[in-house]
Amino acid sequence: MTTAETNSRAGEDPSPVVRVGIAIAGLVGDIKGLRADLYKKLQQQEERLTMLDRKSLRSARSALSASADLAAPHQKAFNAYLRSGDDDGMRGLEIEGKAMSTAVNSDGGYLVDPVTSKTVKSVLASTASIRAVANVVNVEASSFDVLIDRNDAGAGWANETASSTETGTPQIERISIPLFELNALPKASQRLLDDSAFDIETWLAGRIADKFARAEAAAFVSGDGVDKPRGFLNHAKVDNDVWAWGNIGYVPTGIDGGIGDGDAIIDVVYALGAQYRAAATFVMNSKTAGSLRKLKDGDGRHLWSDGFSSGEPARLLGYPVLIAEDMPDIETDTFPIAFGDFSAGYTIAERPDLRVLRDPFSAKPHVLFYATKRVGGDVSDFAAIKLLRCALA
Repeated sequence: MTTAETNSRAGEDPSPVVRVGIAIAGLVGDIKGLRADLYKKLQQQEERLTMLDRKSLRSARSALSASADLAAPHQKAFNAYLRSGDDDGMRGLEIEGKAMSTAVNSDGGYLVDPVTSKTVKSVLASTASIRAVANVVNVEASSFDVLIDRNDAGAGWANETASSTETGTPQIERISIPLFELNALPKASQRLLDDSAFDIETWLAGRIADKFARAEAAAFVSGDGVDKPRGFLNHAKVDNDVWAWGNIGYVPTGIDGGIGDGDAIIDVVYALGAQYRAAATFVMNSKTAGSLRKLKDGDGRHLWSDGFSSGEPARLLGYPVLIAEDMPDIETDTFPIAFGDFSAGYTIAERPDLRVLRDPFSAKPHVLFYATKRVGGDVSDFAAIKLLRCALA
């Protein structure tokens, strides 16, 4: 090729093949540059994450310890307070404000940790007490008012043209249930508290629950209402044939100091209004239950039947039986059996908090734990409970 031909071709535009090759080469270069840039950014991000992980691992505790601290900060602070009296951790908790009285800290004590409080409540609910069948409400005040509609509004019949006459007006009964302080005062030696193997929370919960359960159960049955709940047996009792509001109706057995063949038990069942029988329960102590287990009908079948599954109560005449050891025995002129809808007939009002005050001074070398809660109880519907009286009339 001559020089003239070369110069002539150099002045011409590149062919399409050449232009495509140049474009592809440029695209490949851009992709390589973008890949290098992304790789550099990913490497920098990985370095940052690695640095954060190292910082986290350097300050973190074991997984088990961390989860325990996060789940129960109150329990840890409460345990320190019980063992050594160190209340710094308790003061730092917001929940503490609910545990204090309106006076000073030493008067109010400290709210127990949720685990201990739940243990005490579960024990109280499972014990042989009216609490198991009564209406239990949580209140923040010093009393609880129950409003009862004593009778229905009146009604009348009329035709299309006759004028309607005024009917009766329902009456509302207000029953006020005051709350009283229930307390327990267990003690332990300081040497025992210093022993880390001693489970102070479980021990304290057991002592408090046992004391509270027995005191509550007795008060709900026969308490006089003086600085304690008023039991349903403390109210005036009249023959059910002349029953009036404010009294507890009873049915006599017809036998002095005995129950007889069980016909009186059937009478007390139907002395209760039909609207209450569906949720009714028999209440008696173990000695009375032992006597009733022997009763049979005319065909020789026992009136008493045991539950077929775990947790199911025994039944008498088809109704569940609650064993409450504070009920009286079968003796002359006593009321050994109660029957009624206690969810309507008896109300227990309580504050949800349980407080503990540590006292290391009054019983040296022991440490006293003053545990308190506020609870009250009273009959809320006098028509919902009937009694069986061991008497001729």
